[in-house]
Amino acid sequence: MRRRDFITLLGGAAAAWPLAARAQQPERMRRVGALMGYPEAQSELASFLQELQKLGWVEGRNLRIDTRWGIPADPDSMHRFARELVALQPDLILSQSTPATAALLQETRVIPIVFTTVADPVGSGFVASLARPGGNATGFVVTESSLGGKWLELLREIAPRVTRVAALFNPAMAPYAEYWLESFKAAAASFAVEAIRAPIHDSSELESIIAAQAREPNSGLFVLPDAFTFAYRVEIVSLAARYRLPTVYAFRFFTALGGLLSYGNDLNDNFRLAGTYADRILKGEKPSELPVQAPVKFQLVINLKAAKALGLDVPPTLLARADEVIE
Repeated sequence: MRRRDFITLLGGAAAAWPLAARAQQPERMRRVGALMGYPEAQSELASFLQELQKLGWVEGRNLRIDTRWGIPADPDSMHRFARELVALQPDLILSQSTPATAALLQETRVIPIVFTTVADPVGSGFVASLARPGGNATGFVVTESSLGGKWLELLREIAPRVTRVAALFNPAMAPYAEYWLESFKAAAASFAVEAIRAPIHDSSELESIIAAQAREPNSGLFVLPDAFTFAYRVEIVSLAARYRLPTVYAFRFFTALGGLLSYGNDLNDNFRLAGTYADRILKGEKPSELPVQAPVKFQLVINLKAAKALGLDVPPTLLARADEVIE
């Protein structure tokens, strides 16, 4: 081999070595934190991780997940876990609820945050506007404020004798309660229904509060969506049935447990969408430029067994509008 040919061959091989070396190097590990509102939200977190996996982010290969589960009976747990996650300096943090998002934003205005089930992100001060969030947080709204009136309308349609409805919520977990209560109270006035606030602070109060509502004639219940009512869904549905209170809920998992009627979006869908936002942020986009999105698809679910136990005849027109009927 001539000397010139050898030098050319050597130079080409040397140029190829860095490419081969780079090809053999492992992918950069990205770190994502997750602050969940309650331990029962494992299926929602799984939806987020499944969407990330579809987009090429595989836990243990190029992704590490650090999860903290809030304790509904201990509101301070959100702040404690938020500090722990921020101290890990992840590339991004998934936030489930309004209290979780508020706690995280108290700890960081730098690390990107994607929230999934926040009620009023503008009113809560999380974003400047839905179209242009402007800070380090963006995500997905759980429901619209007008649904407070819609929930009462549906309750009256399935239980027309109801003239007194109590709104059950945990103030520590639902500081945004007025977001829905305003439209709830406005609808109550139009239906000549007495609207009652029923704040609950601890699970030990559940039975006494629900029993107190049941003692009044023609009473019903409206369960606001918050981390507390989600965590104690089994107890709430059971007590509403035991005390024969027609009750309307925000999400299908209540009716699947035996609740009378629910109307709301698919929470798992919010988490799937959050996976797409996480992917875009991990690839370089800024949360300040990703608009906050509202749900577009809602499910009306009726439990006929629960209606029969309460002695209610479900109107055919309501049944015809239902997306699902549980028998």
